[in-house]
Order: sequence, then structure tokens, then C-alpha cells
Amino acid sequence: MIGRLPLDQQLDALRGVLSRNSVLTQVLERGAAMGLPGWYLTAGCLFQTVWNVVTGRPPTEGIKDYDVFYFDAVDLSWEAEDAVIRAGREVFAGLPAEVELRNEARVHLWYEQKFGVPCAPYESSEAAIDSFAATTCCLGVRLEAGGRWRVYAPHGLSDVFGLVLRPNPVLAPRSVYTAKAARWRKQWPELTVLDWPMDRP
Repeated sequence: MIGRLPLDQQLDALRGVLSRNSVLTQVLERGAAMGLPGWYLTAGCLFQTVWNVVTGRPPTEGIKDYDVFYFDAVDLSWEAEDAVIRAGREVFAGLPAEVELRNEARVHLWYEQKFGVPCAPYESSEAAIDSFAATTCCLGVRLEAGGRWRVYAPHGLSDVFGLVLRPNPVLAPRSVYTAKAARWRKQWPELTVLDWPMDRP
């Protein structure tokens, strides 16, 4: 079982598995070319590719979109983020999937209106990844100089390879976790979904 391998071997396995998703590798290559500060390809497209490969499904099956985070605290205007989004439409044109670009330095400006709880300003893209509703989702990958893969996985990779969805009650409310868990379990019934803590809303 990959989740019980030493971490360096898990990282090698992660790269091997993710490389089987040709859309994902294209997003990584084109994302690197954009030169965005603190950028990562993150969230669903990563762990869902792993779930697909581990369960014998096509690597891209059920993946809704590909999320690219970056962190630019110099200009928090919507206009600046929109300019990056529009540039991304050209960079990622032709891919058979939607690529969403978001400046994580701006999240606190709209998070409460969307999710009903306040969000303190993030200090980095990594801090944003730390706040996903499930620890399994806390994963980011980017390409650096020389084709080197940079992997951010604050909770490790064992749950990702083990198809375990574990709550991360640091920001998102219970409703976000339960909605995502229900949707993902329908798509990947092999998932083990752990309960949200009873003492957290």
C-alpha cells in the first residue's frame, strides 16, 4: 500500500500517478510559464487523480476543474486578479477542462459572504491550502526551474492514497465538508469519510 511507504517513495508515487493525467501535466507546464508568485495547482484535481488511478478509473474521470492558486498581496483589487484570469484563459486555451485562477491574498474580501464565516487574510498560498475543509484536500504541486516538482502536503499523503477523507475544522463550516463528502462519495464509493467533530459547527 502506497500510503505506508516512506515519504520519499510516496512523493515518487505521487508524481508517477499525477503524470498519468495529461490535462494535469499540461496545467502544470502552462502554469509555470505564467510566472505567478507563490503559485500551486491544488485541491480536487490532485487527490481525485490519485483516487481515480488507485481505484482503476481513467485519471481524469469526475474532475470538475483545475484550481491554480497564486499569492499577490501587492495589488488586492479585483481588476488585478481579473487581468490574471483573462491571461489564464489564453494560456490554458484548448485544454478539455476548466482552469480556475485565484489570488489567495484576496480571499478574505469575499469568503464570509460566500461561506458565512469570516476569513482572516492569508499570508501565503500555503496558508490558504492549509484551510481546506478536509486534510486530504490540503495538497499543492507546482513545477519549478529544471522541471522540479514542488509538493506542499502539510498532512502528508497517506490519507490521499488510502482514500480517507478527514475533516479539517479550521475555517470552513461543517456544511461545506458534508456537501463535498457526499458528492465525492457518490463518485468514489470506495472513500472512507470520517465524521466532522461534534464540538465544531
